[in-house]
Order: sequence, then structure tokens, then C-alpha cells
Amino acid sequence: MRGAEAMIQTLLQAGVDVCFTNPGTSEMHFVAALDQYPQMRAVLTLFEGVASGAADGYARMLGKPAATLLHLGCGLGNALANLHNARKARSPIINIVGEHATYHVPLNAQLQSDISTVARNVSRWIRTVESVGRISADVAEAFSVSMATPHSIATLIVPADTTWAMDAEVVSIPPLPLPQSADTRRIDEIAQLLKSGARTTLLLGGRALQEPWLSRLAVIAEQTGSSLLAEVFPARMSRGAGIPPVPRLAYFAEMASVQLSGIEHLIRVDCPAPVSFFAYPDKKSELVPECCKVHTLLDEHEAIDTCIAALEQILGCMHQEPMRMVLARPKLPRGKLTAEKVCKAIGALLPEHAIIVDEAQTSGVMLPFYTAASPEHDLLTLTGGAIGQGLPVAVGAAIACPDRPVLALVGDGAAMYTPQALWTMAREHLNITSIIFNNASYSILNVELQRVGASGGQKALDQLRIDAPALDFLQLGRSMGIHSQRVDTAEDLIKALEFCLANPGPHLIEAMVPPALAGIKLRLLPHLLRSLSKIPLPMARFIKQKIAP
Repeated sequence: MRGAEAMIQTLLQAGVDVCFTNPGTSEMHFVAALDQYPQMRAVLTLFEGVASGAADGYARMLGKPAATLLHLGCGLGNALANLHNARKARSPIINIVGEHATYHVPLNAQLQSDISTVARNVSRWIRTVESVGRISADVAEAFSVSMATPHSIATLIVPADTTWAMDAEVVSIPPLPLPQSADTRRIDEIAQLLKSGARTTLLLGGRALQEPWLSRLAVIAEQTGSSLLAEVFPARMSRGAGIPPVPRLAYFAEMASVQLSGIEHLIRVDCPAPVSFFAYPDKKSELVPECCKVHTLLDEHEAIDTCIAALEQILGCMHQEPMRMVLARPKLPRGKLTAEKVCKAIGALLPEHAIIVDEAQTSGVMLPFYTAASPEHDLLTLTGGAIGQGLPVAVGAAIACPDRPVLALVGDGAAMYTPQALWTMAREHLNITSIIFNNASYSILNVELQRVGASGGQKALDQLRIDAPALDFLQLGRSMGIHSQRVDTAEDLIKALEFCLANPGPHLIEAMVPPALAGIKLRLLPHLLRSLSKIPLPMARFIKQKIAP
């Protein structure tokens, strides 16, 4: 068989049956081989950043990799931003990157580039196929690497002549390596600390924010009088009715410092210690208070099941049930539409087992509050901070879980990074409702301009406006084959959302809202944030809760 056929057979043998594609000439034999394997779903994307984001969303929901098919170094480069987000989410992905035929590489043709260098920042493992005899073994190794703990991105560079060459053989997939066991002595030390009565918080991330681990850690916290916090941007978080409530650490460092104030011991569970998203003049980058000690219960390379089981055994809290959220929807909003009212309507109408992909930026600040007691759902967030993730991740989540409704909540600026995802939604008939918050501004950057101590004149402020010319997502959605509506009142939003949830998508709702932070709020916020460290802690916590509950 040809090398391309051996690649697909090896992927299928490993359970990889979805490939997000944006192919070119060097990948044509792989494309042609797809016809022989109906069990391999090939999903065309019009931009490589959609392919990589979709592979990320797919992996977050199923815990196994999809493949991407990318064209040379330039195609991989176009995919990098969402591969960065996927790396931060620890999503398993297999990148298949076509390369010129081996004898063509030295000629330095127009598309020749150093693909390995492009891949290095986002890949744990990079391999260039040397011969058709190695092609199946290299695919198998890419799969094994991506699925090792922690999950990661493997990039396989495939010269065109190794895909069209004959005499390829399919190898067996080797057993996956087992995750490392957590240090039992360390677990015992954490157990004694939890029983000590000290002010202790478990900071949860990664796997610890998904069921059943979340509920088991909630029991441990309740039994020992500890508190729980979630990392700022979880890859996937179980939330809603029937799930223990866990507040997320705030994006703004000043607010996060309020949440962490008074803690004597911070225990990391599958996440790093918290740091500020950016550096700011005269502000600390490390958010853990100086009087607080940081401990590790679980690192990303360790097995979570045995770690939590060992801790439960020591604490004697096996088979106990935690406090869970009780279903309590907010009331339906009324009147002129605002970002907060959109979040409130979502909380009121959210269907059971929905998947929310949140890239709403400042428009979504009230979303955690209004959906906390909505029906059980999964939340996927912007793990790496590179915007343009929301629509592609929704594509991958919908393909991974076709029986679950997906809501993609995206700011207008972020939506313009990867609008091509709408076309893939229509082509694949995906059950996604995309809500675009159109506030005609990079609103978060208006805040950051002041937080970094810069003073902006008109030219500076013009770099943060996207209202001239105005973006028209109604026409954009319709041009991509998406049923699209524009709303500017709460009543119209409710009608639109009820229709979208009752009729499988894809759908797009353009929500015309003012910036959540504007005018006096925008001018006061940086001063208010700076004041939080100087006022009594109870008052600081009250202010934080009012601004970002």
C-alpha cells in the first residue's frame, strides 16, 4: 500500500477517526486515500486556525486526539495561535504537516520553510518521516506521545514522496504509557496539613475541574474546612445544578489577590501557582501572598485517580457526597439589551448537558454568576489567551458530542479572527448557536491601556475601536450559510435563543450591546482596582463580588 493509506489505517487503529483538514499539493495522496476509509471523518476548514482550534475542542470533550492536516510550514504557522491555546489546555492533537518531497527540499522552492522551527513552540514531539517504511511507526508514536500524561501536541512532518511511495506496512499501536504515581509521602503531608485547621485552599485546574474528580475534591474540602478555587481559564469545567460550586480565580490580578488574601496554605491540584496575566509597572507578577505557602497535591504528569483515592483513604472520606448546586434559573431579562442581560438569558434558558464555549471577553463577566445554578453543563474557556478560539473550539466540541447543544459566546473582535469556522459549522450541519457580542470595541484593551500606566490620545484610542466601518455579523453569518438574527432587546434575544435551542443549528445571534465597561465605569475601574489592596479585606471582597461575581 501507499504511505498515505498506511497513515490513515494506523490512525484508525489508534482510535483517531476525525481529521480537520486544510490541505495543499503536498497532501494530495493523503486526501485521495480518504476515499478508501469511510470511517475516517474528514472535516474541511477554510483556515488552519479553525482546524487547530477544532482539534482542541474535540480533544477537550473526548480526551483523545483528532488529527489536523496542514500544508507545509505556512499552513502550520496559520494554525499556531490555537495550537498555543491547545497546548495550555493540554489537549492531545496529532498534527500531520505535509512537506515537499525529499529531493525537492534542497531546491528552496517558494513554499520551502523550516517546519520544525515553526512547530517547536507548541509541540512536545516533532518527527520528520524519513522513509515510507517508517511512516506507520511514526504515526503510532505520534499517537502515543499525544496521549501520554499530560496530553500534548505531536507534530509529524510528512514529505510528499513518503505518502505516494509503495510498500508501506501498518504497525501495531504500542500500549500507552501509564501516568506516574504521585508521591505517597507528599500525599500524606497534604492530608496532615488539611487536618491541621490552618486556612487552606485547594486550587483546582485541568482534570480536577471535571467530574467525578471535582465532587471528590469538594468532599475533601468540606471534610477538612478548606476552600476551593478554580484556575482562571479552565480547559473544561463541570458546572451547574448537581455539581459542587467552585469559584474561578479572577482575571484581574488585583481581584485575584483579594480572593487569595488571608490564605495560609495554597495546594495546587493539576495546575500551576497563579500569576498575573501580564506584567504591570510597580505590581507583583506572582499572586500568592508572601505569607502563604504553596504545596503540590497533583502535578500534570501524575495519575489523578490514585492520588485522590489515597488522600480520601487517609482522611476517611470515601463514598461521601458533597454539597451540590440546586437548580435555580435567573428570571428572564427585559428591555434594551446589555451584555449582562445576554448572560442572564443564557442562564434562564440553558438546556441540560449543554457545552458553553466562552470567549465573550468583558461581555461575559456576569456569565459565571447567571449560569452557576443552571442545568449541568461543561464550560470551555480561552486557556492560552490567544483570541480567535471560541468559534473553532465550538466546531470541535460539536463534532465530539453531536447529541449535546453547543453555545459559542464570542466577542466581536475575537470573532473576526476565525469567522471561517461559521462555514464549517454550516457544511457539517453542527448543532451550534453562536452568540456574537457586538459592542464595536476591543473593550478589554481600553481597561488595559490604563492599567499599564499608559495615557492614550485619539490615535491610541482609535487602535481599540472597531466601529468604523461597523462589523455586520448578520450578513457575515448568512453569507456562510448560517441561519442568523440580529437582536437589540432582551425580548428579541429570548425569542431568538428559544428558536435556536428548539431547532438544531447551526445558528448565529448578533447581540447588539454597549461595552460592558464604558464611560465612568471604564474611567473608575483602574482606580478601583488599585484601591483594593488598601481597603479592609471584607470591603475589597464585596467590591470584587459586585464587579466580577
